[in-house]
Amino acid sequence: MTNTIAIWLVAFVAAIFLADLVWFGWDLHIALGRELLRLLEWVAFWR
Repeated sequence: MTNTIAIWLVAFVAAIFLADLVWFGWDLHIALGRELLRLLEWVAFWR
């Protein structure tokens, strides 16, 4: 990984956290966690 890619990744993650704070009131991680659990249950069904 080059320094340029690392800087862009850090900026992207920081932008996601900022958007979570501004628009979602720190609730984005809860919504994503719930969707991940639903996905895991769905995948476990097909296993």
